[in-house]
Amino acid sequence: MSSGPRAACLMGWPAKHSKAPIIHGYWLRKHGIDGDYRLEEIPPEDFPAFIADLPGHGYVGGNVTLPHKIVALERSEPDDRARAIGAANTLWLEDGVLRSTNTDGEGFYANLDLTLPGWDADLSTAVVFGAGGASRALVYGLLERGAERIWVVNRTLSQAEALRDDFGPRVHPATWEQVPRLLAEARFIANATSLGMTGKADMDWDLSPARDDAVVADVVYTPLETSLLATARARGLRTADGLGMLLHQAVRGFSLWFGVMPEVTVEQRKLVEDALLK
Repeated sequence: MSSGPRAACLMGWPAKHSKAPIIHGYWLRKHGIDGDYRLEEIPPEDFPAFIADLPGHGYVGGNVTLPHKIVALERSEPDDRARAIGAANTLWLEDGVLRSTNTDGEGFYANLDLTLPGWDADLSTAVVFGAGGASRALVYGLLERGAERIWVVNRTLSQAEALRDDFGPRVHPATWEQVPRLLAEARFIANATSLGMTGKADMDWDLSPARDDAVVADVVYTPLETSLLATARARGLRTADGLGMLLHQAVRGFSLWFGVMPEVTVEQRKLVEDALLK
């Protein structure tokens, strides 16, 4: 690409709903960087050619969202994290090579570290709802943190079994019928499904069996307070919302593209919250 301001983008189909330009734009201004972050709506059939020539489009890298995460992994040089999770959400050019990683899990847990210090003091048992891409990222991170038992709850048991096959014997598939017993044991509970998202199906979460010291987290950030988090707070449990994950998963990509390791701030979160409420 020609010399000038460095630029990165979010690539998706669709992409216009994304708040990523607010997140990265804040850091560009805060650090006085002459750069840009844009949205690129790319149909699936055009995505491989687009990322094969990122410099030709004016980019040093970018974020990847649905439905392109698996193709991004396949058409790049992934790190161990992206390879294990099976999807890439961050691309960057290094010595002419297109590399990739997945920052979803690290963003999720970085937010917990900041907002709920000590949340991982006892990870003898954790429960994760869902067996898709978000769940894989969360399970990978829990294993990194030393979780002894991770129960993956999914309506289609074979999908939960696939996580056990990929991640090993500390991962245990479970059905929804087992949830009351599992909640009574779990120190950490996370929703990695779309349940409770605006416009999606919801459920009546029963957290009455949960331990009094359990931590409850959600990957969903629209609405900011999901039904799961509302139920957990009413039960007196500590909680973490999905917006914190969204903010923190952006940190490493920004550092790779613009050479500065940024920090998530209260001011930045407020900007994104205001945008979500419009």
